[in-house]
Amino acid sequence: MASTTTHTHCLRCGRPLRSTRSTTTGYGPTCARKIRTTPADLTDYKPAQLDSARELIEDGAIIRIRPTVFRAVSSDGTETYLAHPTNCTCPGGIKGRRCYHTAAARMLLAA
Repeated sequence: MASTTTHTHCLRCGRPLRSTRSTTTGYGPTCARKIRTTPADLTDYKPAQLDSARELIEDGAIIRIRPTVFRAVSSDGTETYLAHPTNCTCPGGIKGRRCYHTAAARMLLAA
């Protein structure tokens, strides 16, 4: 999932982005630090799921649509799912499994 999208506003706080690094990642330096350093309850997730969740956030493929609900893009980019920190509408989430969409939602809410 290589991202070629440039963002004009921070995906977390909505402030205008000015630096090249910020427009590429989608987050200003303060929000990026908070996302990386704020602890979230991620003990039940596998390392590969956490890597996928970080990639989802970095690519800007998860967007907040309500205070605790996010719209997340599938790994192949063909579908979107509704993700909440406790459940998701992806095939794994429907079966009651933990998915990287919920991990990404937890990371963003902890930031």
